[in-house]
Amino acid sequence: MIDHPEKTGMLVPFDAARLDALMDDRGIDVILATSPHNVQYLLGGYRFFFFETITAIGVSRYLPIVVYFKGRPDAALYVGSVMEKHAWSIGAFWTPHCVAGSWGSTDAMATAIDHIKTSGLPAHRIGVEAGFMPADSKDALTSAFPSAEIVDALRVLELLRAMKTPEELALLKKVAEGVEGGVLAAFASARPGMNGHQFVEQVRAEQFARGVDFAFCQIAIGSSFNRVPSDQILKEGEIVSLDAGGTFKGYAGDLCRMGVAGEPDAELIDLLEEVDIIQQAARHAIRAGVAGGSLIAAGDAAVESSPHRSAMDFTVHGMGLVLHEAPRLASGRPLPYPADDAERPLEVGMLLSVETSIRHPTRGFIKMEDTLAVTADGSEAFADNGRGWNIIGVG
Repeated sequence: MIDHPEKTGMLVPFDAARLDALMDDRGIDVILATSPHNVQYLLGGYRFFFFETITAIGVSRYLPIVVYFKGRPDAALYVGSVMEKHAWSIGAFWTPHCVAGSWGSTDAMATAIDHIKTSGLPAHRIGVEAGFMPADSKDALTSAFPSAEIVDALRVLELLRAMKTPEELALLKKVAEGVEGGVLAAFASARPGMNGHQFVEQVRAEQFARGVDFAFCQIAIGSSFNRVPSDQILKEGEIVSLDAGGTFKGYAGDLCRMGVAGEPDAELIDLLEEVDIIQQAARHAIRAGVAGGSLIAAGDAAVESSPHRSAMDFTVHGMGLVLHEAPRLASGRPLPYPADDAERPLEVGMLLSVETSIRHPTRGFIKMEDTLAVTADGSEAFADNGRGWNIIGVG
């Protein structure tokens, strides 16, 4: 254990009062954060570089843990790898207590358990990240606190992250611009005859050139609804959908733009305009204070007025350190999570992704996805270029 009592007066890099209130609302005494995104958030942006892209080591895995007691940031603990001692010595994270000595999931959890027991603070209800805690660690925690209630703290932590700071929004704008810029550059450099793998590799290279780490690229070529990179070749006159994602310092971006090998005909222009009508209906409904579900209602109403409504998909979701996070506004589209935030008012600083697609039987997969930050009187669009038909091979 490395204790630094003088650190108890340091500025906590998140809204501790908000976290305390969320924990109190659910009766949670202490939270153990174990996911890379929540550990990063609670540590103010810190991620150990060694395990940034891979976590397996030896016979176990790297398991960073932040232990936070309600109302007691002075008792917070960070459990890290033995290789993180230097990071602590140079002030990479704020927690007053640190153990940089674990090699795997069980010894990391043993350290967290010992800290909770020796702290003398209440631990009747312990919040964990059920989806991000190895089974051996969960077994150890349950065995160490047989009379405690172990509950999932997903909701607490995602609501804490939902309202972004100006610094976070700057990072999210950077990644959005990098993702969109990579897609548009790929359209400009592409030519008929390229296959799906080549398109995706071009998007990857263009994102990296803009300082953004590549995450994925779903690509649909021609009339196919297949969005997995493949050997399918783009032909003259066909369309391409590039739905790409990337990260910058852990923050995620996800946008979709359309390209065509040649000039778009009247039908293609009408189809993309049809998609944009739904996009704009939802976008115009965004502002702080309105119920999040009103965005879904506005988009759904526009979908119902569209001639291709039976082939349309529309949703709005939150985004930040996670591609789909709070506010969660729609249930079952496209992922089966509940719309827990549909009745909650939007707050300044929330980031939203608005997406609409048409599966046209002869022209193919036509989609638009935009990124917008909630403001007091509306929204600010990040990377709002190339929303029409991008002509492939021009530029």
